[in-house]
Amino acid sequence: MSIALPDRVRLRPATVPDGGILEGPRLLRRLPEGVEERPYELFALRPLGRLIGAEIGGVDLARPLTPALHAELNRALLEWKVLFFRDQDITSAHQRAFAANWGELETNPFIPKGETEDTTRFARSASMPAFENIWHVDVTFRPAPALGSVLRLIEVPPVGGDTMWADMAAAYDNLPEEIRERVDGLTAVHDYIPGFDRFSDPEVLLRHQDAFPPVEHPVVRTHPETGRRTLFVNQAFTTHIVGIDRDESDRLLRYLFSRAHVPEFQVRFAWRPGSVAFWDNRATQHYAVNDYHPHARVVERVAIVGDRPF
Repeated sequence: MSIALPDRVRLRPATVPDGGILEGPRLLRRLPEGVEERPYELFALRPLGRLIGAEIGGVDLARPLTPALHAELNRALLEWKVLFFRDQDITSAHQRAFAANWGELETNPFIPKGETEDTTRFARSASMPAFENIWHVDVTFRPAPALGSVLRLIEVPPVGGDTMWADMAAAYDNLPEEIRERVDGLTAVHDYIPGFDRFSDPEVLLRHQDAFPPVEHPVVRTHPETGRRTLFVNQAFTTHIVGIDRDESDRLLRYLFSRAHVPEFQVRFAWRPGSVAFWDNRATQHYAVNDYHPHARVVERVAIVGDRPF
């Protein structure tokens, strides 16, 4: 039974700025349409979230993968977007060999190296703070950004230093219809300079300027294996959307960047010695939480060469 209010009683006008994240139900679809849930037979899998992130048990990354195990791990990667392995006593060589099951390993001239050219090393300490605390996709400044990355923790801080990942297919699924119609078919420019210029040697950036010109990628890419539509702009490397006014581009990109911030689309992983993460760079963004300074945090990453987004 509703109560009629006197005409003089009115709710005062109050609005929030447009473009924010609104409350209410969200579409949380983990699998592509038509794909049914199937058990995994060669390892144990424990979900860390409804949409994204799962711990894998019973796999030793120091041992070569059989074709059957590789196929099942690849299915888990496509379905859960980021896989976590605990208590792995592995070397850099083991890490590279595991990643190489998915393809050629790439090099990155802007990040210090580990033992080999295809290993990058992030060594953070009191004198070397971290700059990875921004939602981003690895190396979208390349014509063919990485397929995925394998990250191994070498030195874990006593507290903090978690990493977060966001499911960008879910981010796309939950865009308002008018925004999806607006961005489908648009392309955006990606450049390495905004991602590195705040903490890199300017001479290094200048040296590679001709080798890495700005590239265009679709604002919404199609995942080459699952067919999912995935939001593919990120705050570290995307500079503007092609063919629209710069002010409108900035407004639209700010809105699209904010989609990674929705907790329902995220998983957060607390590192321990021996932890390894393997993520699908085509389907996710990630954020390294910078809450451990001045303690040390040392990681090594290898990345797998990907294909050109479409």
